[in-house]
Amino acid sequence: MANPLIHLRDQHLAGQIGGMVAVCSSHPMVLRSAMELATAENRPLLVEATANQVNLSGGYTGMTPAGFSGFVRRLSGSVGLPFDRIIIGADHLGPHAWKQETAASAMAKAAELASHCVAAGFRKIHLDTGMSCTDDPDPILSPEIAASRAAALCLATEAAASDLRDQELPLYVIGNEVPPPGGGLEDDHPLTITHPDTLLSLIEIHERAFRDAGLASAWQRVVAVVVQPGVEFGDRVIAAYDRDRAAALSACHDQLPGFMTFEIHATDYQTPNALNQMVQDHFILLKTGPCLTFAFREAVYALTHIEDAWPGIVQRSGLRQVMETLMDKHPRHWQSHYPRDPAEALCFLRNYSYRDRIRYYWAYPEATAAFERLIQNLMRPIPDALLRQFLPDLYPEIACGALKPDPQTLIKRRIQNALKPYTKACR
Repeated sequence: MANPLIHLRDQHLAGQIGGMVAVCSSHPMVLRSAMELATAENRPLLVEATANQVNLSGGYTGMTPAGFSGFVRRLSGSVGLPFDRIIIGADHLGPHAWKQETAASAMAKAAELASHCVAAGFRKIHLDTGMSCTDDPDPILSPEIAASRAAALCLATEAAASDLRDQELPLYVIGNEVPPPGGGLEDDHPLTITHPDTLLSLIEIHERAFRDAGLASAWQRVVAVVVQPGVEFGDRVIAAYDRDRAAALSACHDQLPGFMTFEIHATDYQTPNALNQMVQDHFILLKTGPCLTFAFREAVYALTHIEDAWPGIVQRSGLRQVMETLMDKHPRHWQSHYPRDPAEALCFLRNYSYRDRIRYYWAYPEATAAFERLIQNLMRPIPDALLRQFLPDLYPEIACGALKPDPQTLIKRRIQNALKPYTKACR
């Protein structure tokens, strides 16, 4: 399959509005739901993993790049989506995962990870090198240093690609992460939209760094640049897209070189209308992840309420309490994100924050066991009254026979309903 990413810009220049959504998640139910939807809609699927999720130490998923690629392949086989219709991307490749080390150490690890990603079949590489390290003099790197480090990572990636036969050369994304991974909007923090002059300067500086490093060929494969059109989310708030505020940045799309287009991070929780407008305005590579695991958690918690209300269940899962106990016992995935919140708010944030820090805990053995018990308990005809009460959005489909009311199907449909506005906007 020819990589559809290289045609996105040309389609827009020809007036054929379309885009592509990147599913940034390693959760098996999220990926399976996305694969089933891609199969039903007869389109390719872009799946991405961050350097925190997947790295040579296993990341928080426990998977290396080869392990993640194999995991995606197995899931696609079980769903029936041909693996060659899936594009795997590496997100935030750079020093971010090792920012507490020196720049030399962090960049060496990032370069090694980039090489392994390419060897594992990752075909889209985000060179995210704007994060400072312990020995950098300033917390915000100059564009020249960031570009130089991006070129250094690209050299490692190109060297790894040259060792492979019969594999497409990788495509690249440049631009530092805006906003921070997982959403970072504060209630009182106004968003700054990328200024066209800043963007064009960044591109020029990166092009010069690539050419100075002998990477003129790789520069021709830079498929996107990360920009901020004014969308982000935090624990309790969502910054909605405002096309008037983003108009100047949108108009800059025609000035991008080659087949470069705009990549947008933290598009989670945008309305269908906002997503349609974003794609129409050339913000056509949309990344989402937390809103999909948020939808998973919504559906699972709804099922736990059904379980609690249904008489005759001998051994209940206690899943909500299991998750709260896990997060309290292992605070490292949320503690630094809620430093100023009072103790009474922490339970709410751990479970219901838009940043969805609970997603880091679903793979713990205790969580897996409780989830499996929940599914087992509900694998019999669920009373209509409970489906109406706790899954009112899905009940009309259930009532007319269009949706089978078994727990896993219900969870996947809730995830797909969160994803469908993205795929519809991108068609």
